[in-house]
Amino acid sequence: MNYDIFNGDADGIIALLQLRLANPIESELVTGVKRDIQLLENVPAKSGDRLTVLDISMEKNRDVLLRALEVGAIVYYADHHRCGDIPKHENLQDHIDLDANTCTALIIDKVLGGQFHLWAITAAFGDNLIAKADKLAEQAGLSKSQAEQLNELGTMINYNGYGSKTQDLHFHPAELYLALLKYPNPFDVIADVDSPFYQLQSAYTQDMDNALAIESCHRSATLSVFELPDRAWARRVSGVYGNYLANQKPDSAHGVLTDNNDGTYTVSLRAPLNNKQGAGDICSQFDTGGGRAAAAGINALAKADLNRFIKAVEDFYA
Repeated sequence: MNYDIFNGDADGIIALLQLRLANPIESELVTGVKRDIQLLENVPAKSGDRLTVLDISMEKNRDVLLRALEVGAIVYYADHHRCGDIPKHENLQDHIDLDANTCTALIIDKVLGGQFHLWAITAAFGDNLIAKADKLAEQAGLSKSQAEQLNELGTMINYNGYGSKTQDLHFHPAELYLALLKYPNPFDVIADVDSPFYQLQSAYTQDMDNALAIESCHRSATLSVFELPDRAWARRVSGVYGNYLANQKPDSAHGVLTDNNDGTYTVSLRAPLNNKQGAGDICSQFDTGGGRAAAAGINALAKADLNRFIKAVEDFYA
């Protein structure tokens, strides 16, 4: 049995997209909302199964990974999040790169020798690696207009991954992946008026307008924090809104809180774009927190711990 296990954001979807455009296989798709990262728990791995795991933290899935390897599953693992100690096992092929200026789709791009390089650039834009993606686009000979198109497409795919449950999303990530698999070139998605791009574009505009109307609840030279309500639109837009804020003020960290209506917040934290470090370490200090150096989150931050979170961010970047 083949399992393709991938994060439901732009990076996870496009990492798998490149692999399956290069090497089509029949597989069981295992994915979810962006914050659903302990996806290996959903795989009943047995001897001889092949697991392709993309864009989810090895550290967060380590115990299940070890069990899968012990029963004889063969695992291909590519990621750029916190990994902990990488197991040494003959059945594990790992491509882990924790550089703050890479993403899983760019790792796969290297493995494939750039076969679907335009898709990798699209993923880099979606993962908010704007400077890196702009440079890659220029090196690929794309015009500024073409780079902007890939930026918007990557942003739309990433936007679709945010929510507390898949019902919040416009497309289930597996459905969106399958829809995009028809297009070897990302410009073909934009050229097709019936592609998911246009539905996401319209919805994104509405959700962002709602977010931009909200004032910050904390602001300093180091950190700005915005609180969004317990609404589906807020859960959908939280991550891309955090990316938008980071790009507006690259010397500041940004936190986006979404009210979970249970005494907790879902938190998206963006490190300053000019100092892309620490976000994962900060969020990992809190239960249900984790991520990478440039962008991280906490699934359920108790409201009573908000001041402690703000202090941790302020102290780190001061």
